[in-house]
Order: sequence, then structure tokens, then C-alpha cells
Amino acid sequence: MPSFRSFVRPGPASAETEAAVLQRLEHLSVFLDSAFRVPVIGTRVGADALLNVVPGFGVLFAKSLSAYIIWEAHRLGVPRRTLAKMLTNLGVDFGISIVPLAGWVGDAFFRANLRNLNLLKAHLHERKAGYRPHAGARTAAPVIDGQWVRNPA
Repeated sequence: MPSFRSFVRPGPASAETEAAVLQRLEHLSVFLDSAFRVPVIGTRVGADALLNVVPGFGVLFAKSLSAYIIWEAHRLGVPRRTLAKMLTNLGVDFGISIVPLAGWVGDAFFRANLRNLNLLKAHLHERKAGYRPHAGARTAAPVIDGQWVRNPA
């Protein structure tokens, strides 16, 4: 039986586990944000927008499914900065959703779950490529031939 510490602190995931989790989260994100096509306006809406029609419970249920995506990203070892971006997307989506009529329209166009999935995919791609930024990556100026040069960024 796993301990509480292993439940809270993620361990290294295997490539098969990452692929399975990513596929599951991709299906959930598409279901929540763009599962159904609306023929009149020509856009796609998901269960997130449809659940927001139910006052109170529908919004909380939809956002708890969105929070599950962020939890799985945490378990895969996504850094805190990326998790903060994901939580910001969820907060904006929640803020849009609590407005009764405008929230339904806004929810159809602000797709927080697909945005969060893209953030997760970008992190996993960087991790596979071996990109590991160090703590002072953007603060120190590079040194070429013993001379300081200005950062282009």
C-alpha cells in the first residue's frame, strides 16, 4: 500500500505511464472543451460549457474535473511555475463560469483544459529533450572569451 508521502510527492514516472496518463488527460480535455459541434455557430463546445448551465453543482463538478488535470500534471513532475499557469487558467475559467449568461458563452471560447494540456505537453517535450534550466538561467550574462556580453533577451 502506498504511503501518504508517495501520494503527495510524485515519483519518477515511466514512459508508458506518462503516455497512458497523457492520453487519458487528452481525452478528458477534449471532452470538457470541444466534444460537441454546434451547427448554428460552427464552433465546438464541451461538457464544461454544458455543465455550467446547471447552477452551482455543474460549475463545481466541471472545475473539479479540470483540477484533476492539474493534479495529474503535478504527479508527472511539472514544475511549480507551470502549475501556477495551469491554476491561473483554471481560475480565469472559473471566473468566467460563475457569471450566469455571459459565462456560458465565455466558456465556449476560453478553453482552459486544452490550454493546460498544451502546457503539460510542452513540459514533457522539454523534459524528453533534456532541457533542464538552472536557477540563474535568465539572470546571468554569458561570458565569451573572458568578456561579459549583453543578453539579447
